[in-house]
Amino acid sequence: MDKTYISAGKLKGLMRITDESGRFRMLAIDQRGSLQKMLSNSSKREAGFPDLVIAKRIVTLILSPYFSATLMDPEYGIPESLKYLNKHSGLLVATEKSGTEASGYQDREKKTTLIEGWSVKKIKKLGADAAKLLLYYRPDGTSEIKNYQESIVKFLGEECKKEDIPFVLEPVTYPFKDDEVSQDSLEFVKRKPELVIQTAKEFSKEEYGVDLLKMEFPINLKYVKEFRQGYFDGKEREEIYSIKDAEDASYEITKTSRIPWVILSAGVDIEEFVVNVEIASRCGASGFLAGRAIWKDFTKYYPSENDMIEWLLTSGVSNYYKVFEASKKSTPFFEHKLFKSLANISVSGTSENWYKEY
Repeated sequence: MDKTYISAGKLKGLMRITDESGRFRMLAIDQRGSLQKMLSNSSKREAGFPDLVIAKRIVTLILSPYFSATLMDPEYGIPESLKYLNKHSGLLVATEKSGTEASGYQDREKKTTLIEGWSVKKIKKLGADAAKLLLYYRPDGTSEIKNYQESIVKFLGEECKKEDIPFVLEPVTYPFKDDEVSQDSLEFVKRKPELVIQTAKEFSKEEYGVDLLKMEFPINLKYVKEFRQGYFDGKEREEIYSIKDAEDASYEITKTSRIPWVILSAGVDIEEFVVNVEIASRCGASGFLAGRAIWKDFTKYYPSENDMIEWLLTSGVSNYYKVFEASKKSTPFFEHKLFKSLANISVSGTSENWYKEY
């Protein structure tokens, strides 16, 4: 069997952000704008820097021991939370600025901006195990915005290659056409599976330098036959899909993507995310990178730190175990078709002089 070669830094990074089974079971606490809004709603005042710092610190302290890796941001997370990161949890760091720039078709398309003064080099310098980019993307968007977004991915891919650190890409689709009034609009819900699949196909191309895709669940379960009568949120919807459709679309991501992928939570409630993870895992995903689905309800107790901690120690940890169980059939990253097996992986340039040439 032909060996699959990977650089030493990327291999080490991937192994650091997976658990002992080779599965990605990762925590996201890099949210900024969405977390600020939740804390503001709870405290009935505008949440600022100190508020976000406290929330991120508490989540990192309580939950990072359970996860194979933790995703942080450099603005509010790293400087105040790093010492609370469990030593057994790997570290991913965000590169993008929170929010997007309105642009393109009637200013409905989205452009990503990287954090000013931050870089992959600095991420590697602080000892992190991977760099991550959140990218809003429509494969059917205008060429101007598509090219702009794709260029950012290529730039970071090159930077991660130079620094020899894994590159995790989180491409997220969104409504922008005239008949797509919201994420919940029928036209967008119908288009989303193909949008997600085509996005995975695009960014798994070798030219982008991405090592792991953090993908949306391709189908909105609220429109699936078994759940459409308000199973998750009490709101009845039209039947558009079946469970098999969700399985087929998830499997199509696995077939289409050249590299491993994990499922993201996209802020859905824990009950829906557990189903997402279970289906995605059976259909070839290599785990999950979950944020709000795990911890978002702890913000209801802000500003009481004691109550927030108590919620995370009980409900937050319980949510982790629910998702962990749902991910048991996920594919270890080294068993993905790219690698075939751990025995099949070799470090690039292995020779007696490897250390001189690295």
